[in-house]
Amino acid sequence: MSPLVVKLGSSIVADERGDVRTDVLEPICDQLAELHRAGRMPVVVTSGAIARGMGVMELPMRPRAMDELQAASAVGQGKLYQVYDSLLRARQVPTAQVLLTFFDMSARTHYLNARQTLRKLLEWRVVPVINENDTTTTDEISFGNNDFLAAQVAILLGAELLLLLTDAEGLFTADPRADASAELVERVTEFDSLEPFDIGHATSPLGSGGMRSKVVAAEMATAAGIPTVIASGLRLGTILDAAAGTAIGTRFDAREGRYSSFKLWLKYAKPVKGRVLVDAGAARALRDGGTSLLPVGIVDVTGDFDAGDAVEVAHDGQSVGKGISNYSAAELRRVRGLKSQDVRELLPRASEEAVHRDYFVLA
Repeated sequence: MSPLVVKLGSSIVADERGDVRTDVLEPICDQLAELHRAGRMPVVVTSGAIARGMGVMELPMRPRAMDELQAASAVGQGKLYQVYDSLLRARQVPTAQVLLTFFDMSARTHYLNARQTLRKLLEWRVVPVINENDTTTTDEISFGNNDFLAAQVAILLGAELLLLLTDAEGLFTADPRADASAELVERVTEFDSLEPFDIGHATSPLGSGGMRSKVVAAEMATAAGIPTVIASGLRLGTILDAAAGTAIGTRFDAREGRYSSFKLWLKYAKPVKGRVLVDAGAARALRDGGTSLLPVGIVDVTGDFDAGDAVEVAHDGQSVGKGISNYSAAELRRVRGLKSQDVRELLPRASEEAVHRDYFVLA
């Protein structure tokens, strides 16, 4: 049995004043407890720490400055977890608070440690309640919002399902609050089919996400073979229905040709530190031949990175993919365009490949 990751948006967790919506969370915890008793492994990813801090501090609107966001999160984080712990403990479900940062996912050893910890909690029949550690994060090392965090957790654990709970019934062809003709998209098998739709970035006054971020999170999870559902957390029974496979909200089917766990980590969690521009031949070989990138195919290097950092590989203004560089930026500038024999003479201990095919993933 694989875990089932349930993400709760700020609009589900807190009202416009930043007060916890216990009337919404109680039936949600009822469902989580029922899954737990049935031997399933629910994992909660929650937003709302900043919203809860805003309520406690009586802030009129969501702060924008990083120090204010961090302070609001520090005020609200513990109080928010106490609500989950109290509600689930009353239903004989033990919980654990887990705070993750983008660095925990972007550094491979931290990523594996996070996986081991979460797996051990699930083995102990403990429900993890996960949030981003907003009190220490920065703009440069942030998931951006918890939709992406939830997708990363689902990929990390090899979840059977990712359920994104919001205050809407699911994904619509347009914003139903502004367009009366908007229709619910019940199933998505190809993400290209969504291009004609107006999927906006609109957020609640308390949150940082929006429907577009949920679609991107679904794209991330389904690439790992994890079906994803966007549905209303205000509707009774949503979690149990989704877990049972009942058609609710918008369901995104898992995609074929899934990547290995390493390449999923590389594609979605490892931050890019620079850019490597390649010629047409190298781009074609990477896309069609599954080959490694050699220095001879490199025409330019931008950014400042070290060997072991991730770089974007691009051609003619289009991204080809992302990979782990065997060279620093300075070294690549020295050997770009050179054949392997000339590279070995210039840098005798250097790898023949600038980016090995095993450490490269297509865009």
